[in-house]
Amino acid sequence: MNIRPILGDWEIPNIEAIDTSERRSFVEFEVPGRAGSVFHDLNTGPATIRIRGSLFGDERRDEFLQALRVPYRDGQPVTFAADILTATEVQYVVIEAMDLVQRSDAPDQLHYRFSLRESPPPPPPPDPFGALDSDLLDQAAGLVEAATSALDTIQTLGDVPDFGDPTEGVRSALDVVRGAAGGLDAAADLLGGLFED
Repeated sequence: MNIRPILGDWEIPNIEAIDTSERRSFVEFEVPGRAGSVFHDLNTGPATIRIRGSLFGDERRDEFLQALRVPYRDGQPVTFAADILTATEVQYVVIEAMDLVQRSDAPDQLHYRFSLRESPPPPPPPDPFGALDSDLLDQAAGLVEAATSALDTIQTLGDVPDFGDPTEGVRSALDVVRGAAGGLDAAADLLGGLFED
């Protein structure tokens, strides 16, 4: 099954040639007294895809330029699919460079050439609670649940009566005692006067 080269959701028109460059990076360690070297694999570098073609007509040229320049200007990774990428893991690319040529001897013709670079997929949005311990999150959730339960209990009690100043009754009883004690002072004075003679 042939896959037409598609960049994002745009099918690239009138392609004349498409080629890729892929390379793997190695660090070479020479071993004294041994033929050959030992290589440490640093994995693959990003693949480069070059596409070239041409278009005829002003309307097709304008549509092409709009479809190509918007993702180029954004600089964000977009999906890319083509037969030449079969058995690779290339999914996302950025538009690295583009060359456009329009000559005076063929003013209705646009020659294009652009290159794509493999880019990893965009990262998922950050989790604001990712670094927190899950036990801490569970404890916080339990605290919120307990506070909500306490508020619900208070609401079921209805209106709580106003007890006012609890010392008011004690003060009135204290006034009665003072009044009675005031009479005792007068009686003590009377009795004191009787015994002085």
